[in-house]
Amino acid sequence: MCYRCFWPQPLCWCGSITPMPTRTKFVFLMHPNEFKRVKAGTGRLTHLCLADSELHMGVGFDEHEAVQALIRDPQNFPVLLYPTRDARDLSKGELQAADFEGKRLVVFLLDATWRLARNMWRASPGLQRLPRIMFSNAAPSRFVIKRQPEPGCLSTLEATHELLLALERSGLDRYAQPEQLLGLFQRMQDFQLRCAAEAARLGVRRHARRPAAERPARRPADGARRRRIFPVVTPAAG
Repeated sequence: MCYRCFWPQPLCWCGSITPMPTRTKFVFLMHPNEFKRVKAGTGRLTHLCLADSELHMGVGFDEHEAVQALIRDPQNFPVLLYPTRDARDLSKGELQAADFEGKRLVVFLLDATWRLARNMWRASPGLQRLPRIMFSNAAPSRFVIKRQPEPGCLSTLEATHELLLALERSGLDRYAQPEQLLGLFQRMQDFQLRCAAEAARLGVRRHARRPAAERPARRPADGARRRRIFPVVTPAAG
């Protein structure tokens, strides 16, 4: 096992990743469930692709020393990627360099399912007090091995990709390697599909894994639950 990317050593990602420099600092807050159970999680993979990024695991972060240090640092301008009615839409130019007053933009992202992200949100009043940002008109999710709760929902990797595109369009950052994140995302999914097909061939799975688009839709209640979590239905990390 590679304990950097947490994939088996023969499949280690690290040698094919070039950490990309950014003006923005990215902080991924990973729910413990993502680390322990989710085999196709994208938060750690995204973290490895960004030179100036951190990854911290937990549910509540008000007592988390490293997270609180970033928030309290007077040289930082911390924001949370969280789509609400009062969030600043980067796609509409609602966040400008003048808003930073020469500080470093630090973006916190919740790396969890929509349901677990709600738990993290409720457990961290300090995060609730941060200015919120969002983006709009993002490309549909490219996830083929996992069905998103509803259109507009994105994986953590895709949300970071769209966020970097929006930051670059706003003149707030430079996105030098857009092909790396999406390429690794496709490579990860191709591997998962090959494993599922091989398991079906060997009889481990009764049926081959179908692409997410071909699977039955989730219960309608899922969308209602998500709207209770996020008042505005827009792309975000998930």
